[in-house]
Amino acid sequence: MAVLRSVAQKVERLRREIREHEYRYYVLDQPTISDRQFDHLMDELKALEAKHPELVTSDSPTRRVGGEAREGFRAVRHPSQMLSLDNTYSYDELRDFDRRARERAEREELEYVAENKFDGLSLSLVYQDGSLVRGVTRGDGTTGEDVTPNIRTIRTIPLRVDPVTLKKHGLPRDFEVRGETVMTRQAFEDLNRQQDESGGKRFANPRNAAAGSVRVLDPSITASRKLDFYAYFLYVDGRVPLPTHWQTLEALEALRFRSSKRHASLCQSIDDVIKYCERWESKRDELPYEIDGIAVKVNSIVLQRELGFTAKAPRWAVAYKYPARQETTVVEDVVWQVGRTGALTPVAMLKPVEVGGVTVSRSTLHNMDEIERLGLHIGDTIVIERAGEVIPHVIQVTKHGHGKKPEPPKHCPECGRPIHKSPEEVAYRCVNASCPAKFRESLLHFASRHAMDIDGLGDKLVDQLVEKKLVKDLADLYDLRLGDLEALERMGRKSAENLLAEIERSKQASLSRLIYALGIRFVGERTGELLADHFGSLDDLAHASAEQLTEVTEVGPKVAESIVEFFSEKANQELLRKLKKAGLRFEEERKKTRDTTLAGKTFVFTGTLPRLTREEAGDMVTSRGGKVSSSVSKKTSYVVVGADPGSKFDKARELGVEILDEEKFKKLVGA
Repeated sequence: MAVLRSVAQKVERLRREIREHEYRYYVLDQPTISDRQFDHLMDELKALEAKHPELVTSDSPTRRVGGEAREGFRAVRHPSQMLSLDNTYSYDELRDFDRRARERAEREELEYVAENKFDGLSLSLVYQDGSLVRGVTRGDGTTGEDVTPNIRTIRTIPLRVDPVTLKKHGLPRDFEVRGETVMTRQAFEDLNRQQDESGGKRFANPRNAAAGSVRVLDPSITASRKLDFYAYFLYVDGRVPLPTHWQTLEALEALRFRSSKRHASLCQSIDDVIKYCERWESKRDELPYEIDGIAVKVNSIVLQRELGFTAKAPRWAVAYKYPARQETTVVEDVVWQVGRTGALTPVAMLKPVEVGGVTVSRSTLHNMDEIERLGLHIGDTIVIERAGEVIPHVIQVTKHGHGKKPEPPKHCPECGRPIHKSPEEVAYRCVNASCPAKFRESLLHFASRHAMDIDGLGDKLVDQLVEKKLVKDLADLYDLRLGDLEALERMGRKSAENLLAEIERSKQASLSRLIYALGIRFVGERTGELLADHFGSLDDLAHASAEQLTEVTEVGPKVAESIVEFFSEKANQELLRKLKKAGLRFEEERKKTRDTTLAGKTFVFTGTLPRLTREEAGDMVTSRGGKVSSSVSKKTSYVVVGADPGSKFDKARELGVEILDEEKFKKLVGA
């Protein structure tokens, strides 16, 4: 008992420390430790929780990303209605709102809070005993969708609120927070770039991207989308517990939420509100996220209750909406750029035009499908808009010129290697791992912690190595000398010696790490392990056909095609030759199956098992000759069910597949 108590104390200490670092990193943007140090703390906590599952709690930092894809969302009624704001589009309309509010409140002046109106998805977060228990979309205002597993992955949403802080502000442990989920411009551009890379559908704007990311059925997808949450309302039993809206925003910040107070202003009159609107119209591009206007709210909660509501909106608040920023210009040329992942993107070179105070001379056209949709030719007159991306996008063609239709190049504009295109995708791409356009990212990935794990090879050093052409492909790392590194900025002899030692040590990295480090599209850590185990040799993998690759567990036609495409590139074949000559591990002993007890049997896992991780359970199956599948079919032998199972459980019952809990599973495999 004493040992368990000691472990429990250590677990709680780690959780407090991790929560503090999450708050400083995600909410304050002021990290105090490195990513590697943070990962070390998280790994330590995960290891303790895995060893002592009885200590796991729902609000542990390790529980942010959990569960599996679900079939649908459950409808949930809100404790009180979530109404949207009425819109105004001019300062005269804003003054009319003020006049009506003052007349109803019988006041000569009203104090307002003016805050940025986020262009995202409204959410309600319900906390019980200080812990997050439910997250619900606004829906129709009365009933929304339960998206709890998804919103738990958003790092700016606390899973637990400090009871001492609640008490300090006179708040109970059960409360509701409302706010907006947004996607930053940078995250939005990154997401659309990834969509282009994978052949997926592009999102029209950050708002649609945020809403779509919250409403996906797989929480891991939400986690990958880098969403933020800004809080602006706090309720206890359906009522605002504090005297003013400004105090509510202050309390939300004290509870460690990001709140709209960050850029808000307390205004003594409607004239002050208008000045605030004018100021932010010219400054809104400085924000990391998109806003479509300003939310104006009466500060006094007593007066808010007096003013009341219409059927659709509160009478004590209104939204001033900014006009869209569009202009007309002419396409003078179309050039092709190579992105950091190798995708070729057409860019329209425009006759310079001022849009929202910024001179614009270029705009991305995304891909050939978008060019076809627009019917765009060089010389066309087009409408462009700045309303979600720093670089404007083309809305439509208004007049055709007499120029030619843009066509993708046959060779990479950067390295001259042939470009590739899958029939299932819209993107043309360069798969040369040493292409200058993407080499910096390739090198950073190669050295990353889960790849070759070369400690000390970070962004600034990689920039210098690439800029000075000391490293032109991944294999050149292994030819670096002490003198090369000592000549770089902020690189003393000791640091250079340490880096060379790290590079030398990386030669012993496992085959699975090397496969992952090559940066083959769609090949992650798990796939790298499966490929290494199946082929046992990088040379054999490089010569495998698509048919042979699809024989590997979890490798489908799309992944197989990407692997074949990568190894068919002559520049990559030369890279492998150089890496092998440098002494990297190209072969690895395959995992030997202990027995064939489960040969011919296929297992599917759903839900969270009490003691085993999904990986541990899967290894128990494969080490005994069985297979693990991600989908249930008539060929499935067993479905192993844990807590909160998804649609696989229902399908198993429908098909009559035998269902096991963890204990029956362990007994079956002899564990």
